[in-house]
Amino acid sequence: MWLKNITLLNFKNYADASISFSKTVNAFVGNNGAGKTNLLDAIHYLCLCKGYFNPIDSQQIKTAEDLFLIQGDFDRKEKNEKITCGVKRNQKKQFKRNKKEYDKLADHIGLFPLVMISPYDTNIIIDGSEERRRFMDNVISQTDTHYLDELILYNRHLLNRNALFKQIAITRSYDPTLLEIYNEQLVQSGEKIFAKRKQFMLDFIPLFDKYYQFLTDDNEQVSLQYQSQLSDTPFEQLLTQSIEKDKILERTTTGIHKDDLIFTITEMPLKKFGSQGQQKSFLIALKLAQYAYLQKYKGFKPLLLLDDIFDKLDDNRMHKLMEMVSHHDFGQIFITDTGRERVLALFNKINVPVTLFEVNNGSVNHA
Repeated sequence: MWLKNITLLNFKNYADASISFSKTVNAFVGNNGAGKTNLLDAIHYLCLCKGYFNPIDSQQIKTAEDLFLIQGDFDRKEKNEKITCGVKRNQKKQFKRNKKEYDKLADHIGLFPLVMISPYDTNIIIDGSEERRRFMDNVISQTDTHYLDELILYNRHLLNRNALFKQIAITRSYDPTLLEIYNEQLVQSGEKIFAKRKQFMLDFIPLFDKYYQFLTDDNEQVSLQYQSQLSDTPFEQLLTQSIEKDKILERTTTGIHKDDLIFTITEMPLKKFGSQGQQKSFLIALKLAQYAYLQKYKGFKPLLLLDDIFDKLDDNRMHKLMEMVSHHDFGQIFITDTGRERVLALFNKINVPVTLFEVNNGSVNHA
């Protein structure tokens, strides 16, 4: 699969732009603030129906305009696919595949798999468990069409159960039968999600280990573990045991919404004891493992987007990364960087052709 071209209208700092891409490596170079990352975000929209950095669609519309439009042609399984995303202020987002609008956006997820690596990803390490669950869910959702539906269902049941505890706090009474129903609904969805996450991690961890060892020449001992309350105790039992605590806190304190990924280096928390370079290597290995996982289960190569990742990587790791992703295991790649000469020198060194685009204040030119 590869993206042949993209057209932007009033998207972020682009009034109007059309770009044709090569099937291999495409690099956007230019100063900070020129709009390089915005191009990657537009590609992300076409593949996953939303921006990577900001979930609010209306904030992506160019200042003083009423709408944005992104359109792209993909070659997917040797068939042309035209994807269109349009957003008007105060209106529902329109998303079309071959001019036919989707009934629900979830039907598009996974058809055009994509992996993005960005400085923003440090949130996965630094922030709370929600970011790490989101990472897991993003990968699984692109390979399992039912997983996202089950996740939406679980969150709906969770809201209902939490609302019941808020009501109990006000009225000092409740219907035990209703709580039992909410528990059953939560357990039914939660156990399915737990099983899928557990199987995913069994497949994913060996891929992660392989890429981290490659990037660091196997010089550092790191670990990735899946942590869930359901690993030790059946979900139904957890909910029963926590009822009194849930009443006091007015929310559900146990379940798969508390799952986490544990990152360590030399058996210590990566967040506290990993250098910036080690954290960056960890994140890159996570994302390359995501790529390999998607390729395995989709049967074709996803798009790989690398946003300003040369920062905080030493020359050796940068060289190894580019050498790895530029060869046969990976497909079409999009890169952003401030240094035109750095990009050219790097790809000349590994003997890989690169198509260069110069970005300057909302305009893109083939270099």
